[in-house]
Amino acid sequence: MATFSMRDLDEALQGCGQKSGIEIWRIENFKPVAIPKESLGKFFSGDSYIVLKTTASRSGSLHHDIHYWLGKDSSQDEHGSVAIMTVELDSALGGRAVQYREVQGHETEKFLSYFKPCIIPQEGGVASGFNHVKPEEHQTRLYICKGKHVVRVKEVPFVRSTLNHDDVFILDTESKIFQFSGSNSSIQERAKALEVVQYIKDTYHDGKCEIAAVDDGRMMADAEAGEFWGLFGGFAPLPKKSAVSDDQTAESDGIKLLSVEKGQTEAVEAETLEKELLDTNKCYILDCGLEVFVWKGRNTSIDQRKSASEAAEEFFRSSERPKSNLISVMEGFETVMFRSKFDSWPATSAVSEPRQGRGKVAALLQQQGVNVEGLVKTSSPSSKDEPKPYIDGTGNLQVWRINNEEKILLEGAEQSKFYSGDCYILQYSYPGDDREEYLVGTWLGKQSVEEDRASAISMASKMVESMKFVPAQARIYEGKEPIQFFVIMQSFITFKGGLSDAFKKYIAENEVPDNTYDAEGVALFRVQGSGPEDMQAIQIDAVSTGLNSSHCYILHGDSTVFTWCGNLTTSDDQELMERMLDLIKPDEHTKAQKEGSESEQFWELLGGKSEYPSKKIKKDGESDPHLFSCTFSNETLKVTEIFNFTQDDLMTEDIFILDCHTEVYVWVGQQVDPKKKPQVLAIGEKFLKHDFLLENLASETPIYIITEGNEPPFFTRFFTWDSSKSAMHGDSFQRKLAILTNKGKPLLNKPKRRVPVYSGRSSVPDKPQPRSRSVTSSTDRSRVRGRSPAFNALAANFGNVSTRNLSTPPPMVGPMVRKLYPKSHGPDLTKLAPKSAAIAARTALFEKPKPTPQETPTSPGSSEATNGAETTEDESNINEDSKEEEESDLPTFPYERLTTDSEDPVPDIDLTRREAYLTSAEFKEKFEMTKSEFYKLPKWKQNKLKTGVQLF
Repeated sequence: MATFSMRDLDEALQGCGQKSGIEIWRIENFKPVAIPKESLGKFFSGDSYIVLKTTASRSGSLHHDIHYWLGKDSSQDEHGSVAIMTVELDSALGGRAVQYREVQGHETEKFLSYFKPCIIPQEGGVASGFNHVKPEEHQTRLYICKGKHVVRVKEVPFVRSTLNHDDVFILDTESKIFQFSGSNSSIQERAKALEVVQYIKDTYHDGKCEIAAVDDGRMMADAEAGEFWGLFGGFAPLPKKSAVSDDQTAESDGIKLLSVEKGQTEAVEAETLEKELLDTNKCYILDCGLEVFVWKGRNTSIDQRKSASEAAEEFFRSSERPKSNLISVMEGFETVMFRSKFDSWPATSAVSEPRQGRGKVAALLQQQGVNVEGLVKTSSPSSKDEPKPYIDGTGNLQVWRINNEEKILLEGAEQSKFYSGDCYILQYSYPGDDREEYLVGTWLGKQSVEEDRASAISMASKMVESMKFVPAQARIYEGKEPIQFFVIMQSFITFKGGLSDAFKKYIAENEVPDNTYDAEGVALFRVQGSGPEDMQAIQIDAVSTGLNSSHCYILHGDSTVFTWCGNLTTSDDQELMERMLDLIKPDEHTKAQKEGSESEQFWELLGGKSEYPSKKIKKDGESDPHLFSCTFSNETLKVTEIFNFTQDDLMTEDIFILDCHTEVYVWVGQQVDPKKKPQVLAIGEKFLKHDFLLENLASETPIYIITEGNEPPFFTRFFTWDSSKSAMHGDSFQRKLAILTNKGKPLLNKPKRRVPVYSGRSSVPDKPQPRSRSVTSSTDRSRVRGRSPAFNALAANFGNVSTRNLSTPPPMVGPMVRKLYPKSHGPDLTKLAPKSAAIAARTALFEKPKPTPQETPTSPGSSEATNGAETTEDESNINEDSKEEEESDLPTFPYERLTTDSEDPVPDIDLTRREAYLTSAEFKEKFEMTKSEFYKLPKWKQNKLKTGVQLF
């Protein structure tokens, strides 16, 4: 087994890879020399480099990718030397890194994604002494750009015959940069090439030069086209085929597996490629033509791995394929691409992450049989471990049950009671960061029939279409519900059986017993959830094997109601059970059962006592997101992964899939062919079926359909988001050109949907009714839902809080909620879409002009309502400023006396403004902002934050 520590590395490499980021070393006289941060991304064609990319996963563990880049003019000896260094570096980092061989001009997309928008290697290098060339007078250069997602830039001869109809070219002159777009080039390629134009302008012209876009076919009559062609000696027809060689590697005649021993390779003969062919004590080369892999067994030595790396370099030289990419992987840490080459590969088992410090010591002692309890801090369950919903739970909800082609509206408390044999449609509107957000979802029960499922999805799609594709659309299966669904439903109950005619017909025709829930019969419910804003009761088979020591249960039958708490449950779990009990069997006497001391009647209702599990039932956790570009034709889906993605990678002409393992988002650009939009759900389902990341994706994984310009916070959280970008109009090329050339402000399709929360529901079919959050008739467990943001906004803008009718109490959080979750509130939506300084500057530069009186806003709601909202907002800001001055005269009291559940409340204060009586220091401690910042927030957001700290 290989042993190589960080101390054994060259001094320049020691201590690397300990935090997220990129580190680069250039090889000088066969020694690595660190590259300063200001020179990252600058490469010389005569040199070789080591590039280390360190990434922190969601779990906090560090993952490494090691690339060694070979300039076209670097020496063969240097190639072998840098390959050995990467093997040693990988071993010192724990042997889990993936190693990539990168050849100039043929780099992997992953490597290029580190240096967006591109890399343009310079001539020279250390050996030639031309690595620090002094700036001379500008030399006109012609570049060819290829790629829709990452751009490969190559300098080509500055002659007219180099141009063609298929590619995009950049001509860099001293005073102007021209982009020439071949008539057969795609919009996406043209848009990406503009990013290279910006890079050249900033890097080589200090941001000071003109930009011109020339389309293939423009004649000399066009001023910019005339100037462009004049540089080539005048216009002439272009050749039909490209004159620039792509230098593609020769095609392979099939996949070959070679074993490596003592630097020699030997073919492994086998009819099919199976994982079992790989011996953990050996290294192998897998030749796939354009890609070559080195596989290293866990029990191999450092010398074996070096020998395999040298053999791979020799393999490239002997096979006349020096441009092929080489990827080296360790057993147990194989890439998806490597595993996909095999005819069969067993499901990957979870590999334990490397332990550090105390954890490593504890692991060693534990292996020796020593009790390590208390040596290492164990992470106790906390709200931080729970997934965040990134959705406001105070919105308005409507729910329909599907019965054939009919929608049946559910009223009040019935909205959160679903049957496993039925399908449902939900429509939810809620306040977002700067607009009203909408979600339309379908919930498909496990026992539901295909007829009802098809009807539900069809009707939901028509609802979204009738709302001009503004809502996000969700397809949700029972048992795979995302956190957003549970936050919307809050107290969710799933019953067995169904009520729809199609379900009744199915069980009758197939002679299946009807197990539909009977309130007077025997029924067992498992209670689960993370808090009062996210709790569920699920009916399961009434047998003792359904119990679990880590959960609480409700059992009723024979006019008796039992509650059962496993020995591993917490007081929080038990209080959630009490809350759910009020929904299932309110006001009925219950018999509490503790695990290990159950009554005979309890076991009789469950058909007798038997063995049951104790491990808590947990859902899969969200993984690091992966973004894919999609093409879908003739029922065939092809995807390309976008590495190190940003919002700018979402091109308006394309469909993208964001895969988080527990959820899949399908993003649809504004310029996508309308004929493809009805196929979007099918694209998501195809993605789940193909499981491109080999992560065992379930076909029932939730699918969200998101349209450009209507991205909800639970999608934008994966990006540094600027909503003004998706509001621009035109294709990707036109948008970027408008920004780059500074020719006026970018045109917008429509104003940002800053819809007042009290006037934006007119566009929603079937006006939703406010939901009640009251979930119990018991006074000591009451939970009253706060008024909707619509009402709060209306009251804030049109009512004087000082003269408010105090006989109507403000929304309060019940004592049970306070006791369980004293800081339970939604995410701070001001932090969901942060803007970088660069984006903010760009937005300010092209800020949309105020509409003239003749312009009609296209956002939901009337123009009068919108204008009125803007006026009221200005007045509100003035009022808040004066309010802050007034509060300097108010008395201050301790926080404990101001809370809604205080045992010693302060008399004679304005109960709607409890926060105003806090000292400035205590205010900042509780709200993590100053009073001035707080009062600039929308009223509904103020109320939400106050609710979270029991001041509302």
